[in-house]
Parts: sequence; structure tokens; C-alpha cells
Amino acid sequence: MIRFILNVLWLIFGGGFLLFIGYAFAAVICFVLIITIPFAVASWRLAVYSLWPFGRTLQAKSDAGVATGVANVLWLVLAGWWLALSHITAGIALCVTIIGIPFGIANFKLVPAALWPLGREVVDL
Repeated sequence: MIRFILNVLWLIFGGGFLLFIGYAFAAVICFVLIITIPFAVASWRLAVYSLWPFGRTLQAKSDAGVATGVANVLWLVLAGWWLALSHITAGIALCVTIIGIPFGIANFKLVPAALWPLGREVVDL
């Protein structure tokens, strides 16, 4: 029940809906560009995870290969570093207040995913 309440509060006040819209918009653009479809899948995974993060976590897939690593390096250079920086900034800003600490921690959980999204999957705790 606590996870549900935290997810609803995250959706409304923690920026979950805005993160979802941003990652989903990036996924649509990557789908349209066809060659970037793997990035679109990763962006969509981040969109769904950022919409409802409490009670779930990201886990590395065991079958990720070398191509996933190369694509992650490309993602890191083009988009990952500024996405991670925005999550860190939002996390620090949210942790300033006592009420915002769980939402700040949720933003910090999104940092590794924003840096290195391919080869990960969302799993329930």
C-alpha cells in the first residue's frame, strides 16, 4: 500500500508524469528515425519505469552483448550524460525537503539507467 501511495504522489508531485512525457517523446522520435529503434525501446522502458518507480528496479540482462555496450557508449555521449545530470539536479532539489526525500531517491535510482539504458530490464521487487 505504501508503494502505491508513493507512486501516486510521485506521479503528481515528483515529476513522474513529466519524465514519462519526456522519455516517451524521445522514444517516438527514435522510432520515427528507424535506425535508432534500439534507443527507442530503451527510452520507452525508462518512460514506463519513471512513471511508476516504487516497488520496481532495473536489472542488467545477462544476455546483453558487445553491440549493446557500443550502443550504450553512443547513448552516453549523445544523451545519457545530460539526462543523468538532470536526474541528479532534481534529486538534490527534492532531497532539500523532508517530504521530497523519497522522490529524490527515486531520481537517483534513475541516474544509472539514464547513463546506460540498453541491456537492462524492469523487474518487480
